[in-house]
This record gives sequence, structure tokens and C-alpha cells, in this order.
Amino acid sequence: MVRKQYKAFTLVELLVVIAVIAMLLTILTPSLARSRSQAYAVVCKSNIRQLVLSNIAYAGNNNGAYVLAAQDIMSDNLHRWHGVRDNLNEPFDPLRGPLAGYLADGAVRKCPQYVNFRQQDPWDFNFEQGGGGYGYNMTYIGSRIWEQYTSQKCAEPTRGSEIRSPGSTLMFADAAMAKQDGGQPYYLEYSFAEPFYFVVNGQPSTAWGNPSPSIHFRHNRRANAAWCDGHVDDRPIAEHDGLSAYGVRSAEMMLGWFAPLDNSLFDLK
Repeated sequence: MVRKQYKAFTLVELLVVIAVIAMLLTILTPSLARSRSQAYAVVCKSNIRQLVLSNIAYAGNNNGAYVLAAQDIMSDNLHRWHGVRDNLNEPFDPLRGPLAGYLADGAVRKCPQYVNFRQQDPWDFNFEQGGGGYGYNMTYIGSRIWEQYTSQKCAEPTRGSEIRSPGSTLMFADAAMAKQDGGQPYYLEYSFAEPFYFVVNGQPSTAWGNPSPSIHFRHNRRANAAWCDGHVDDRPIAEHDGLSAYGVRSAEMMLGWFAPLDNSLFDLK
């Protein structure tokens, strides 16, 4: 009786194949991760472009005045550019926000790049949730606190005709805020893009130090930005160091500003 001969992998051959597959995964995984991150950045640019175009359309229907960023931030804290709520323990409702009629589905779309934003009740602890991970240039575009920081100026709009260089004046950017709990930093959703200097009596001031940075360079250390002329681009983080007002080393959390480190890309001038 003749026995049939069956072909099969030897143990050595199997180990070689597994090693080759492991090597290929090691080579390809970073490329796949970069490709996925780049895809997220493209979607994010589309989201932020919708925001700037919606605000431009809003201004066109409101005598050139842009949407207010936070008209009652110094009092009731119930109104934001991205939504409205009835009390401090509720989330902002985007469908009641001032831009709802100008956005697809009425809501601000979230940046697809994962950020571990902390969510905790009561809602006033995380009082900016609902902005999708995007921050508005409240100081110069979403209010008139560039003239004077008062509750009245928070409720007064800036007009497009007041912007001298729309193509180099920031309207929206990727944003977040970092705080810490027991020495451990964490992210909170934040809906304002803070300039490099505080503005005091109409002028950038170095006397108060710097605001806690909120532009979030989450896309391979780059942040998407939408400008007042409607165009969108991405820019790298400028080199900086130091602790924020919350004791967080912001650069380690990918929070900072675009170069140059001043208010020139925020200011109407």
C-alpha cells in the first residue's frame, strides 16, 4: 500500500511567515495611522469651513454684524455662538443657537480627531461643551471687548466692515482647554480661540501675562484655522513654554498659538 504524501508548512516556515507579517505590520502601521490622521484633518477643515461660511452668511443677514460669541458670559451664561440652554445644569442646545439656520442639520459638527474631553456634571463645570472642538475669536470678532472688557461689550457685535485684513484675521480654530486634577492634566471642550495677549482698554497688554492658550494643535502638531475672508488653512504651533493659569504646561498638551506670538492674527487691524 502506497501512502499519499501531503505537502504542509514546516514549523520553521510558519515562523518565518509570521515574522514577515509582523515586520510588515511594524512598517505599515505608522503609515496607516498618519493616513487616518490626515483624513481626519481634511474632514475637520470641512467642518471649520462650514462655520466661517455660516458666520459670513449670518453677518450678511444682520447688517454686517457677526454672531455674538457669548453675550451673557458675565451674567447668566446661557447663550453661546454654538447653542442655548435654559439653566447652568443643562447642555447647550445647538438647534437653538444663532448659527443653526446656516449649518447643515443645524448643529456644529465635531472634529473627528479624538480628544479625550472630560465630561462631568453639573454642566457649568464643563461650560463650553457643544462647540465641536472649535474656538471662536471672541475677543475681536464675537464681541467688542477689544474696546473694553465689560458685559455690555460682550453683547455688542463686530462688523465685517471693521476688519482691515480679513484674510489674516482669525475667526475659528481648533480649540480645547487644559486643566488639572490632582496634578493630572485633562482636556475640557472650549469654544473660544484666545489671543496671545489680553486686551485692556483697546490695547494688547503685557502687564497681565498671557491668557491660557486654547488653540489645539491636534493634527500632528498643526491646527486648522478659518479666516474672516472664508479661507481655511492649517498652521504649526509656535515655540513657547511656561505654565497656564491652571498650572498646566500647555505645550505638552499641544495647546498654544500661531506665529507670530502677538495679537496680530486676531486683531481687526
